[in-house]
Amino acid sequence: MAVRAVRGAVQLERDEAGHMDEQVSALLTAVLERNSLVADDLISIWFTATPDLHSDFPAAAARGIGIVDVPLICAQELDIEGAMPRVVRILAHIETYLPKSEIAHVYLGATAALRKDIAQ
Repeated sequence: MAVRAVRGAVQLERDEAGHMDEQVSALLTAVLERNSLVADDLISIWFTATPDLHSDFPAAAARGIGIVDVPLICAQELDIEGAMPRVVRILAHIETYLPKSEIAHVYLGATAALRKDIAQ
């Protein structure tokens, strides 16, 4: 078994706690499903949010879907002029038998444009 990293992102339509919870939960669920993972396979998750998101901590969504004993941390994304607004990104460290080439990075909706090289 190896330690791997999986990336993902989602763009929110608006800065509201319930909407953030819904969208981040969908992102995390997609990452787990597309990589055949369960919560016990997670080592840690970094969340970043663009500076225009203030309504909640993205990590709260993980707790809401049962990821309760995994270290989580939130940080603010760099405030770069022209960057896509209202984006939550994740970097999850996982234990898996998948080789790097088979890791499914998940960029939902418009965020697929952020990483065309790895978006699935």
